[in-house]
Amino acid sequence: MEFTKDELTLISIYDSAVRKGTIVTLKDMMKYLSVDETELNDLTNSAIEKLEKITDEEYEALDLFPDFDEMEDADAE
Repeated sequence: MEFTKDELTLISIYDSAVRKGTIVTLKDMMKYLSVDETELNDLTNSAIEKLEKITDEEYEALDLFPDFDEMEDADAE
């Protein structure tokens, strides 16, 4: 399952260390979205749908925390 960069960022913010817990946390967060936050609502729904389709092992393998040192090196070039 391919996650977008935005989905991975959202998942990393609401990561609860286990896939099912992250799904619950994302669903809880959605309760606080205002009506005009449609883009965040759509992004969250998309992330949840993908999380529900992967296994716990696949979730554990996701790279939710980027290596910022590598990013700085790439920016310097």
